[in-house]
Amino acid sequence: MKTVIDKASSRGHSQYNWLNSYHTFSFDNYYNPARMNFGALRVLNDDWIASGEGFETHPHKNMEIVTITLKGHLKHGDSKKNEQVITVGNIQVMSAGTGIFHSEKNNSISEPVELLQIWIMPKQKNTKPLYQDFNINALKKKNELALIISPDGSTDAKLLQDAWFSIGEIEAGNTVNYKLHQPNNGVYAFVIEGKIQLDNILLSRRDGVGISETDTIEVQTLEETHLLFIEVPM
Repeated sequence: MKTVIDKASSRGHSQYNWLNSYHTFSFDNYYNPARMNFGALRVLNDDWIASGEGFETHPHKNMEIVTITLKGHLKHGDSKKNEQVITVGNIQVMSAGTGIFHSEKNNSISEPVELLQIWIMPKQKNTKPLYQDFNINALKKKNELALIISPDGSTDAKLLQDAWFSIGEIEAGNTVNYKLHQPNNGVYAFVIEGKIQLDNILLSRRDGVGISETDTIEVQTLEETHLLFIEVPM
């Protein structure tokens, strides 16, 4: 098993009056040639957006974009006339394809919104742009990983890539086993909250680890943990 550890304290950081963003991989003004991607996983941003603020309309092309809301309410709008507000328990999935303009704004005038913004490089380029949002609450079970995105119809949410997303809220003292879906894939484990042990690696809040050259992973939770797994081609 091969591992690449990305501690929370080592991430890039962008600070504006309306946005506080931490970058696991190179993004915005943060550039680190050793932190460009993990396989097809290109961006993992941990964003805090002030009330009434957000990302104004801007373009994307040939990228798969997943947004997971951790706190507050996020309003999406795009050039395909999609408009939706998502909150905790919702994810949004967007295939930029040939090109799409979109905005993401805090829908509250009093409370911040916190989210994970994740970009996956697509399997095919120049596809038709597509936006969808999904409620994942029914998929989640205590002390288990819930599959929330898949490429094979196992979930409603899918990307134009052989990628699987799983998320779980695990109590302290539990063991979680993850089996990769496809040979030659890797999985990126991101600790949203809590503390885990993977082999001899200790990971805490907002730490991440890329794992490859294995087909199974075992994680022990040392305290109550909110955990995200992103499996992608390497």
